[in-house]
Amino acid sequence: MRLPNDLGDLTYCLNIHPAETWPEVREALLGPVREVRQAVAPDEPFAVGLRLSAQAMHTLEDWRVRAELKDILASEGYRVVTVNGFPYGTFHGVRVKEDVYQPDWRYAARLEYTCALAELMAELGAAGDRISLSTVPGTFKPLGPGNESLMADNLLKAAAHCAELERRTGVCVAIAIEPEPYCFLATIDESIAYFRHYLLSEGALRRFAELAGVSANHAAVVLSRHLGLCYDVCHAAVEFEDPCASIERLREAGIPIHKLQLSAALRVAEVDAQARHALEAFAEPTYLHQVVASGKQGITRYADLPEALARGRHADNEEWRIHYHVPIFAESLGAFGTTQPFLSEILELHRQSPICSHLEIETYTWHVLPQALKHERIEEAIACELRWVAERLA
Repeated sequence: MRLPNDLGDLTYCLNIHPAETWPEVREALLGPVREVRQAVAPDEPFAVGLRLSAQAMHTLEDWRVRAELKDILASEGYRVVTVNGFPYGTFHGVRVKEDVYQPDWRYAARLEYTCALAELMAELGAAGDRISLSTVPGTFKPLGPGNESLMADNLLKAAAHCAELERRTGVCVAIAIEPEPYCFLATIDESIAYFRHYLLSEGALRRFAELAGVSANHAAVVLSRHLGLCYDVCHAAVEFEDPCASIERLREAGIPIHKLQLSAALRVAEVDAQARHALEAFAEPTYLHQVVASGKQGITRYADLPEALARGRHADNEEWRIHYHVPIFAESLGAFGTTQPFLSEILELHRQSPICSHLEIETYTWHVLPQALKHERIEEAIACELRWVAERLA
């Protein structure tokens, strides 16, 4: 849905629906997405945030399948404004955990998949359109050291491919790296440092100019059109970032935010035995739920919730923020709070001075929430989330 006052397009990410295969993507577009659109924006074009796995992309190599996708978008009144290129493989019903980052930016398979997604987005768009493509923050934290230059070169190659696509089609596809807790790029400081030393350095700009066939004088401008960040509000809140300061630091560093993912995390104001016991219901086996703890010893990070819970009473009195995407309209979940205030502050900052043109709600954990917290049908909950954001940006 189009937001007023030039605040951009608001959508939700289709990774909430099983979409590993083309038939599942088609079913999502003709089922739940249609229902959500009827609930919130029945009389206007509806922005969609696609999610296409490598398997679905392989099927879409068939021109007849691509034609079917285009027909659905046209007949349903959908506009593709963004695509989630983060999960490469299966994202529902199996153990995902740290495998979600694989293949990461060390590998040609990630580059090829991202370039194929960019090609499809350029084909689905029209000249003058801008489409964002979110992607993994390099790799999982333990796998990053020693691979900084390799990952940067692959990212520069992907951005150069997007620059060539824009010259050929007029559609600007922007790759949006998504910092995430316990990843190679987890914080705003880490992201700024990586861009400064590996993506925006003189050497990197010379490399990009060569790859993209642009002059050295224009390399920085062209690169910024096609490479930047996806600011996931849940991830930033978990890392105890400051909403206003983090956005301002990125602007000062010249790092564009191409996509704003609207999400909230689980927050435990003060850990105690009762909280630890209640958190066991959230330690589910599908997704990685990184924990950032703030206590007397400062900030401590854990790769997953069971690892943090294993500390037992030694964690008591700490504040925990947990990478568990929770409904953004919920101020609390049972005994716990959420980082909704952080999200509200980001939305207010966006209302005052737009951060980017693509806003995407990403609550993909409805299926794994503890049973006691599943109150609405998914389609109704998504519509509620969209309305909640729209009301705050009105």
